[in-house]
Amino acid sequence: MNIAGLVGWLAAWIGLLAVLVVFLSPGFAFLFVPFLLYSLYRAVIQLRYFPATFRMRRILQTYPWQILRSVPSGLTKHPEVVGSQYGWFEFSNPARPDQRLPLVFPEHLRTEWWSRRLAPRAKPEMKEQVETVWFAGDPRFIGLIAAPTPNGRAPRRLHVLHQQSRTEDGRSLADWGATPEDVERGRRVGIRPARPDARSEETP
Repeated sequence: MNIAGLVGWLAAWIGLLAVLVVFLSPGFAFLFVPFLLYSLYRAVIQLRYFPATFRMRRILQTYPWQILRSVPSGLTKHPEVVGSQYGWFEFSNPARPDQRLPLVFPEHLRTEWWSRRLAPRAKPEMKEQVETVWFAGDPRFIGLIAAPTPNGRAPRRLHVLHQQSRTEDGRSLADWGATPEDVERGRRVGIRPARPDARSEETP
């Protein structure tokens, strides 16, 4: 889909330019300029989707899908998170199921669909669409979230979530029960923690 979108916007830009140059006089240029600029802008934006797509692939090669229900979530700022955030989900720590760790959308790119359903005033039928989610990852590092298709048999609306929890209180990967094997799996998807017992970890 990313490739199709990129090819489509580039084809639209080339097509519009060809029509303007070949078939129309220069006097029509002002009519085409906004569409040329917009199609070029969308092509550039489409390129920004590729790094996230490659990361999704690495996550799915490392962690299996889980189907989770009634996962705590919100659109307001999470008190345990630092930096920018545009919605969050809390997942159980694999090492300590009674402990929940937040993962966030760190930027607003492609989060509109999720934001509308996480909003406090979202209609019940919209909230119901994220009552069940597909999740792959480790909340101590990174995760991939998706909403189910209408029949519930496949994931859609895939989005990468990041770990940005506070560490001023001395928590670390070791405090979260992360083993060297857990850290190695995190490295496979691009996470670069300095060491398992570090006071803080580097987020992508």
